Amino acid sequence: MAQTAVNMETNQPKSSQSPAPPAGVVDAGLDTGVARLTPERIERVINRVLNREAGARLKAYVDTCAHCGLCSSACHYYLSHDNEPKFSPVGKVKQTLWEMLRRKGRVSPAFIKKAAQIAYTECNVCKRCSMYCPFGIDIAYLMLVVRRICHKLGVTPLYIQDTVNSHSVTANQMWVKEDEWIDTLQWQEEDARDEIPHLRIPLEKEGADIMYSVIAPEPKFQAELIYQAAIIMQAAGLNWTMPASPGWDNSDMAMYSGDNEIMARIKRTHFETAARLRVKRIVMGECGHAFRSVYDVGNRALGWKMPPIEVQHAIDFYYELLKTGRLRVAQKFEAPVTLHDPCNVVRGRGLHEKARYVINATCANFVEMHPNREHNYCCAAGGGVINCGPPYKQTRMQGNRVKAEQLKATGTQVLIAPCHNCHSGLEDINHHYELGMNVKFISDILYQVMEKPA
Repeated sequence: MAQTAVNMETNQPKSSQSPAPPAGVVDAGLDTGVARLTPERIERVINRVLNREAGARLKAYVDTCAHCGLCSSACHYYLSHDNEPKFSPVGKVKQTLWEMLRRKGRVSPAFIKKAAQIAYTECNVCKRCSMYCPFGIDIAYLMLVVRRICHKLGVTPLYIQDTVNSHSVTANQMWVKEDEWIDTLQWQEEDARDEIPHLRIPLEKEGADIMYSVIAPEPKFQAELIYQAAIIMQAAGLNWTMPASPGWDNSDMAMYSGDNEIMARIKRTHFETAARLRVKRIVMGECGHAFRSVYDVGNRALGWKMPPIEVQHAIDFYYELLKTGRLRVAQKFEAPVTLHDPCNVVRGRGLHEKARYVINATCANFVEMHPNREHNYCCAAGGGVINCGPPYKQTRMQGNRVKAEQLKATGTQVLIAPCHNCHSGLEDINHHYELGMNVKFISDILYQVMEKPA
């Protein structure tokens, strides 16, 4: 795949050099699903979702929108495509949901396929656009309604549907078997004991203060993050545990595929596991979408306004440990760093200042990217978009040229991204635009600089 060149005069990626979108993306999930559709089924499903599931919230948003387009400049897809109207948030809604409403569900299978491509792969449901809407319309919610309709019609990108299938069968997104999960924890415990001989990763410890939960890519591909978490827990002297049975994975791609039923089921499994262990709180690793699923979406699907057990994101957890002195920094990280603000824990939870406290406590040279905090650009991977798989990688890369420009302007080579999807998406941007950055989690830095037990 060709890399985008950099303009040597401005030191920015050349927009004119971006490769054209892949012609005729082949996606069996969309193509097979569309082939099974009939006009009657499409009309029935659309009207059922709009009339029985969406309700007053959808009507209020649709009736309030003035079509002013002020949301446009908030969208990284719009900005990265040189302000092309069809990539604006309002343009995406107009091409999908408004057309369904206008035609009262009488749309073609080809329309549904295009709506699915827009909703799943050209919108990260990051909610940045809602901040710029004069009426505060949640445009991300409108696009999720489109995804819900596509899911009910059986028109979902293959890769994200495969992930949801894995959730459904194994209660984790990577098809990690129970014995493989336990083996991974024991392996990381053994490695960590080379550094701290008496360290343990306690399994199934009832009554612990903390249940530590992660997303499935950690045991599958990034087991060192579990190692680092164990060292942090040991150094802080915490009473913690991890479950040995299903319920340890806090991720939830069903939330983004439109499968609300599977979403609720896997969240119930997660909360019931914590309740069975009688822990006081759940501490989650550095993942944004998983945090969104347990405190704002999955819990509500189960009828809970707030989670039944306290849930804490890693940023908040690290802040607490450093603020109270349970963790101490031996020597700050010296290289200049910049910080990406994950949508789901910054716009969605307001952890931007706590993140900066942690970065300043552990790093000697912090450089802000601009815009930052709740105004930061999305990573172009969240919202389930990266989970739609390789067929849409070029769509993601073209859709976030503006993020590459933002990162390049910091002049740093270390990029901290406290979210798994952000981490993966920014790695893709880093390589595609040849930025030469080293993408890290906060735990990578914290583990390196903290005082460890003798």
